[in-house]
Amino acid sequence: MKTKSMVGLLIVTLVTVTSCGQMKNSKLDIGTVKLTTPHDTASYALGVNMAGSVKSMGMDSINIKAFAKGFQDLLNSEKVQITEAESLPILQAYFTSLMEKQAAVALEEGQKWLAENAKKTGVTTTASGLQYEVMREGTGPKPTITNTVKVHYHGTTTDGKVFDSSVERGEPVTFSLNGVIPGWSEGVQLMSVGSKYKLFIPGNLAYGTRPPQGSNIKPNATLIFEVELLEILPDKAPAAVK
Repeated sequence: MKTKSMVGLLIVTLVTVTSCGQMKNSKLDIGTVKLTTPHDTASYALGVNMAGSVKSMGMDSINIKAFAKGFQDLLNSEKVQITEAESLPILQAYFTSLMEKQAAVALEEGQKWLAENAKKTGVTTTASGLQYEVMREGTGPKPTITNTVKVHYHGTTTDGKVFDSSVERGEPVTFSLNGVIPGWSEGVQLMSVGSKYKLFIPGNLAYGTRPPQGSNIKPNATLIFEVELLEILPDKAPAAVK
């Protein structure tokens, strides 16, 4: 398939997704595409990559016609309304604004959710705003901020979406308490070895406005972790001086 015909197919496909020129969770009805050549495979991979980038940046809808026109103009070496050099600051400004809006919404939603959660029996709120629920109380020692611990955990958003879980991976993790998010540092220090707590962590004690790239965590999102403290690891002995 020649480049120009491939672009033409892409344009037709995108423009016919919806009459209003917007796409949100749409399924493209273009039949089966066979990836029989390296060119076919690279073309499909490009589509997957671009869609993944759009989703990871929090953009769940695009103006299909504008997207297709810019794509076609540059790929076919036609006159573009926005140059490649001009496109980067435009996109940076747009996604910064989008992130700020998402952060404001997530902060407000998180505050409301935590206010209701605080009313539940068994939930304790600390001075910092961290909330926790004891699922099982252990009998071992409690770690301090300088300790390295081994834990199992299961992390979800307030709507139940799993974003990370050592439990699902089947392998506990080890980390220093002075090297993790504040909600973890504070919450795990409340626990005795053998304990299992549920931590409800406000956005400012989690990842704030900078969640991990590629995750489904929104800026300022309130997070829930089920944490089991398995072990406090011994301090490493200093290396002998020769």
